[in-house]
Amino acid sequence: MEEVLGTDRAGLYARNEGLSTAQSRAFGRVLCQRCAGVPLQHLTGRQAFRGLDLAVQPGVFVPRPESEVLVQTALEKVGALERPIVVDVGTGTGAIALSIKQERPDAVVFATDLSSEAVALARSNADRAGLDVTVIEGDLLSSLPSDLSRRIDVVVSNPPYVSTAEFAALPAEVLADPELSLDGGAGGVQVIERLARESPAWLRRGGFLVVEIGSEQGMEVSALLSDRFEDVRVLPDLAGRDRVVAGRVR
Repeated sequence: MEEVLGTDRAGLYARNEGLSTAQSRAFGRVLCQRCAGVPLQHLTGRQAFRGLDLAVQPGVFVPRPESEVLVQTALEKVGALERPIVVDVGTGTGAIALSIKQERPDAVVFATDLSSEAVALARSNADRAGLDVTVIEGDLLSSLPSDLSRRIDVVVSNPPYVSTAEFAALPAEVLADPELSLDGGAGGVQVIERLARESPAWLRRGGFLVVEIGSEQGMEVSALLSDRFEDVRVLPDLAGRDRVVAGRVR
């Protein structure tokens, strides 16, 4: 209703007149779509994330509040470093990369995504927010400039981590997001396994890999990282569920 009327919650509560015919029809149309499982963000075209107002669209993963823990962890790993280099893999709307740049303006931030739609949207969101983030189309880290090899301080990612079996049972609202951003393969951790294998070639000695995980994947992902990383830790979200795994490259 706020979207249809072009107002905020206070304006909605203070309103004492009824709806025009056009407003009533518009509200009815979007209400029917919402009841059919279309995400609210696809109806409004926006999603708030950690102080950012991001444009969203069908075909690009809608950022979730749980991923704010991922951003916080990445910022903590950057710590007091001067001009840290951070790469967000699978950026989608750009939420993680842009949040890091907003809160650490001195950081040099890159973002990658395999989807050309996501790359275009992330670039648009960066322009709208006035944040200097380099967004590159490509698979994981492979499209990064070669001179970043062994220089990156933090690789951060919210990769697909739903197993193929779980994917089929997801509700319609979740399935509105692209399969590429959700399906993590038979066990749900295939992309995370690739990141664990490929990121050490890009991270500086002592650099960090920080990934979001499913709530039941903490032990499995920790084991995946343990061969190449040390000080591997599983961190909870605000509900106390396992949400992030971070490790420092040896």
